[in-house]
Amino acid sequence: MAERDIREVLKSMEITIDEIVSAAFELYFPHPGVETREKAEAVFRRELDLALSDPNLALLIYAGVLLESEGVKENLPNLRQSDYDNDLTCLIADEVLGMSIAKYIGGYKGVFDYVRYDKAKPGILGRLGPFMDDVIGGLIGGVSSNMYTRAVLD
Repeated sequence: MAERDIREVLKSMEITIDEIVSAAFELYFPHPGVETREKAEAVFRRELDLALSDPNLALLIYAGVLLESEGVKENLPNLRQSDYDNDLTCLIADEVLGMSIAKYIGGYKGVFDYVRYDKAKPGILGRLGPFMDDVIGGLIGGVSSNMYTRAVLD
């Protein structure tokens, strides 16, 4: 059986690496080690590639993919479709998934960065559904925090 890559799964959902990077850099600020956008983007892409190579992270992302897919098909248990469609505050499983992804990648710093992206919803985050906006926001938050932390160490 052929190995599936989470990047291919995201691409099938019309979520590209370039769109993830673009959303991340809407909230970019210069920092020691990543003083220029060009250098920061190279470090971010390296960290993103490293993160997406982790099978545990791929499975967390895939959980969001499956939840989103079931939500679109109106198959989520114990959740009214209108609550899914409107991403109501009573729906927190998406936030928990996003925070888990951010913390897995970047620790508590990742969670703090996730919150920034979750509130601002830059780029692709503004068009994704209730689960995937938090999944990708968590991915960006975790990777972004690693970019800033490791850039200082390099």
